[in-house]
Amino acid sequence: MPAPTIVDYRPRSTLVTPAHLVPKAKFPAIDFHGHPRQLVSADGLASLMASLDSLNVRLMIAAENISGDRLRTTLQLLQGSPHKDRVRLMTGIDLRNVGPGWAEKTIQQLDADIKAGAVGVGEISKGFGLSTTKADGSRLKIDDPDLDPVWEACARLKVPVFIHTADPQQFFEPIDFKNERWLELALFGDRRYQSDRYPRFEELMAERDRLFKKHPATKFVAAHMGWHANDLGRLSRMLDAMPNVSVEVGAVLYDIGRQPRAAHDFFVKYQDRILFGKDSFQPEEYPYYWRVFETADEYFDYYRGYHAFWKLYGIELPDEVLKKLYYRNALKLAPGLPQAGWP
Repeated sequence: MPAPTIVDYRPRSTLVTPAHLVPKAKFPAIDFHGHPRQLVSADGLASLMASLDSLNVRLMIAAENISGDRLRTTLQLLQGSPHKDRVRLMTGIDLRNVGPGWAEKTIQQLDADIKAGAVGVGEISKGFGLSTTKADGSRLKIDDPDLDPVWEACARLKVPVFIHTADPQQFFEPIDFKNERWLELALFGDRRYQSDRYPRFEELMAERDRLFKKHPATKFVAAHMGWHANDLGRLSRMLDAMPNVSVEVGAVLYDIGRQPRAAHDFFVKYQDRILFGKDSFQPEEYPYYWRVFETADEYFDYYRGYHAFWKLYGIELPDEVLKKLYYRNALKLAPGLPQAGWP
């Protein structure tokens, strides 16, 4: 018989193990990394609330990197809604054309946005470091000193900075049959970062780490566990060296769930530094996170076959760790969040 392609080969497992589906989180959750599309009308908000209620997500933080008039318009919609304490917004920073006078103007807007009701800065996109350019046309490096006044202003305002740096390391590597993200890169060619066009993964990580260390009074949150969920030893060293940094779990469940013992121990050890976040808002995918975090189930499917061709395992976190992951760490990190009514 001819061999099937990697796309067609989907063997059905004969393994029979206990299954504990978890449609709703055990404790009310804060989604620190939300991208809801419904924040445009009262009907949209009502639809969003129905989805969040079905999942036991009590609070969605919209990390849309918006600012100025657009931020105020969305805040006005929320303030006029019965759901005003179910959504909070982050403000954005326009990192294009950094140069003389940029920092002063940016800080002025940042002050206004926080005063209006924004609870943090972000999501600062992966374009920062990869493709964003300064006023002189050069690449804006993540640790560029021209940005320092803004990060210091975030410390003064006591707001977290939510930053997405790079993408999975495999996206920067050659596309060959040893690359475990080969299928995704083959299906989505625009996700590859060729060496002749983009800085390398380690260069971006070095710039990011220098930024975090240079501003110890600023609270940073590294999206996607800093793209180090596949190397928890490295992530441990990063957190140990940078006490001002927390991490968020969005879109890296495929790495957490394939190393259940190591992930369990990591989440317990760093239980005060990890935030729940989902990234893209697709309600049917949240229960996979609850199942990984709350159960000891074995060898079950991930929700996107092209991300991971392997299976997931539950890491069965203790209740106190779950509470910190789901809501307590976010409440502590961002004082602008509703603080009352949590278990």
